[in-house]
Amino acid sequence: MRVYDVSQPRKLQRVATFADGASNPALAGSWTEKVMVRSVRSRSFRGDLAVVSFQDCEPGGFRGIGLYDVTNPRRPALLSLRESGTFGVHELWMEARGRNAYVYEAANFHEVAAAAEGEDPATVNPEFRIVDVSDPRNPVQVGDWSAWRDMGVSPLDGFGTFDVNFVHSVVVFDEIAYVSYWDFGTVMLDVSDPASPEFLGRTQFGPGAEGNAHSAWTTKRGRLLIQTDEDFDPTPNPEVETGWGYGHIYDISNKANPVELATLKLPSTTQFPPPGPGDFTIHDPKVVGSTLFLSWYTEGVVLFDISRPTDPRLMAQFIPPEKAEDPLGVFFPGEEFVEVWGVFPHRGFVLASDMNTGLWAFKVKGGGERDDDD
Repeated sequence: MRVYDVSQPRKLQRVATFADGASNPALAGSWTEKVMVRSVRSRSFRGDLAVVSFQDCEPGGFRGIGLYDVTNPRRPALLSLRESGTFGVHELWMEARGRNAYVYEAANFHEVAAAAEGEDPATVNPEFRIVDVSDPRNPVQVGDWSAWRDMGVSPLDGFGTFDVNFVHSVVVFDEIAYVSYWDFGTVMLDVSDPASPEFLGRTQFGPGAEGNAHSAWTTKRGRLLIQTDEDFDPTPNPEVETGWGYGHIYDISNKANPVELATLKLPSTTQFPPPGPGDFTIHDPKVVGSTLFLSWYTEGVVLFDISRPTDPRLMAQFIPPEKAEDPLGVFFPGEEFVEVWGVFPHRGFVLASDMNTGLWAFKVKGGGERDDDD
């Protein structure tokens, strides 16, 4: 993980690096996927706490989460490492709630592997886990939920090209967890009691859909849900719709019965062959006021006005002006392309992370909305 001073967005400055094998040999052979920072005021910790997810890229690499004191962002300090999951933790969320703090883990493919081995779901630690990190030196799992164990839905009963049900990511607002459960849709859980999550409802896919609920965000005080479906395979398939992954807007006023209001697509979404090298699938959503910010890989960052959620309007698009090859040579070797993975509106400007060229900051002309950094 790299820490940047963004007080001058025209001149981003790296001030620290942490959660890497160079500074901690225990992390050699691992890669970081997600990081979140929250101000925590518990009996055991007062300051800014960062949680980092780890997966292994080499046999024996660490898999789980790491908790770091980043109160001084120039000197991050490791507090603890927690092993979690067959494949580690892919994405996560952290919430400071009163004198407590919780991390919500998406330990993806753990149950998929267990189901493939014929294990009993009652004996398998679910992919969605709630960890009490109020004492970040001693994190403790306090709750969990599983579509397999709690609803009898097998991880292997998905559909489309990548036909599994697994926990990919999670966001939490107002004590409701929105769990992106791939082909099982976005699952909504009441986590007011972290030890006993309660199922409220889920989104579902229509006939011919690929599935792949990847990420979520809410707006309008929890009445609207933005769901992004990641699909890297636009190849024509008689069983599923042809195209890259795209987004949906749902009315979730009644969480037991979500109603789809609109889809979010670009011209390239259904274009085959693709318009060039790169990935033209949607990725992550963020919402500020009535503006939806979407990281969209080779399409960069895309903004929609969702003040009329039944008729979202394309507002703007930012594509980094520089292109580069994949530095690892895995994707589209020999080709230069944009690959924006994350977007984060912050204090009047926007940060975008391009996997090939680095971190970018840009401002939307005429956009005066500010965010709350959630």
